[in-house]
Amino acid sequence: MDWNDPRLAELLRRSENWKLDNRGNYDPKEVQIHLGWGANTARNAVLVWERDQVMMLETRFPISLGEHVRVDEPRGETMRTVWGIAVEGREGFRAEDRENGIHLYWLHLR
Repeated sequence: MDWNDPRLAELLRRSENWKLDNRGNYDPKEVQIHLGWGANTARNAVLVWERDQVMMLETRFPISLGEHVRVDEPRGETMRTVWGIAVEGREGFRAEDRENGIHLYWLHLR
């Protein structure tokens, strides 16, 4: 690949402002999250994507990057609990995200 090819440079320029979003192909699930190791209070969130030790959560509040997050996901009569670390986050790009104060966070599961 020639990184100096003007056609490649033009393609990269056109894609600079793309805002990709993984949420379209996964059934969202209501979850409860706990921030920090000793958190006693659960907060509502939505699990919008998961694959290979990575979760994407939708919240209506910010989470600090590097924060340890416990995710409790109801599964019928049982509860699945996993721990992760917030490694990336941002405000939502969609119009409804901005209207509702949605934030998206990627967790690496431990």
